[in-house]
Amino acid sequence: MKTNEVQIFDIGYISSEPVEVLKTRRAVTVHGSDIHKGLTDIAFTSESRLIASDTNGGVNVWDRRMSALPCLELTSNSRGTLNSIKLNVENQMVFGAGRHGIVYMWDLRGGRAPSAFQIHKEMCHPPVMSWKLSSMLERIGSLKAQSDIVSKEVHSIDFDPSCPYQLAFHLDDGWSGILDIYNFQVTHVHCPPPAWLNGSFTDLLSLRKPSWLATHSIYVVGSSTDNGIHLLDFYPDPSSPCHVDYSPIEDAERTSRVNRRNKQNRFIPLSEGVTACATHPLNGTIIAGTQLSSLLVVSQQKHSEVD
Repeated sequence: MKTNEVQIFDIGYISSEPVEVLKTRRAVTVHGSDIHKGLTDIAFTSESRLIASDTNGGVNVWDRRMSALPCLELTSNSRGTLNSIKLNVENQMVFGAGRHGIVYMWDLRGGRAPSAFQIHKEMCHPPVMSWKLSSMLERIGSLKAQSDIVSKEVHSIDFDPSCPYQLAFHLDDGWSGILDIYNFQVTHVHCPPPAWLNGSFTDLLSLRKPSWLATHSIYVVGSSTDNGIHLLDFYPDPSSPCHVDYSPIEDAERTSRVNRRNKQNRFIPLSEGVTACATHPLNGTIIAGTQLSSLLVVSQQKHSEVD
């Protein structure tokens, strides 16, 4: 975030020097002053094409075969930092979210071409769609009746590997949820108790980065107030306890007729506060990065025992 460079390393070589360096284009104000564009998140769309979000509300797209400068810029019409970007399963749509609590969607194939504009040799595209999460959460009557819903910074977004239309989001107050990108509505939400309720505090300085388990739509989130991780059941139907239409009575009737799926949100206490999670795609092991720069390993056996 402090520089405008993407440094690419070849891990086949033991070297501290990058094999390639990509840079954003220079941006200036109307008065000619430089605008800082630090980079926040990175994704590859192919071996040669790479995208990175920045602190100036944009997404830079490089074709490494052409130039070390971006060939395309996706703009959010905002100067707020984009904290997280993700590609859909076809690598055609880019989703980004950040400081202003809005999820943006761009089409890499050039959606909304009439609105595109050109700066130097770089094409700029506005989003195809955008969603303000606080407005979508206000549509959930039961949630609005219990909570004062205000716009919150989005720390992270990520697609469910077992259900490609479920885009998870995690907010700076510890709330998590699902945006259904087919129906354009929030279908799941998890709202942990506020920090003041148990005498703790919410860490507002560290961005938290959750992760999905490879199967069963389980979202792994570092707690914003306690030392540990939440395992959230975001299964894509009303049987999930996080679903906005969940009913314990209907769920009991449903599970009496079919094989019962173990449905429950779980908390695994750990020795330190967690800011980032990563999961093994095959064996389900969870790696938790902490505020104290430790890496904690939670084996599949451990969180299965909690199950």
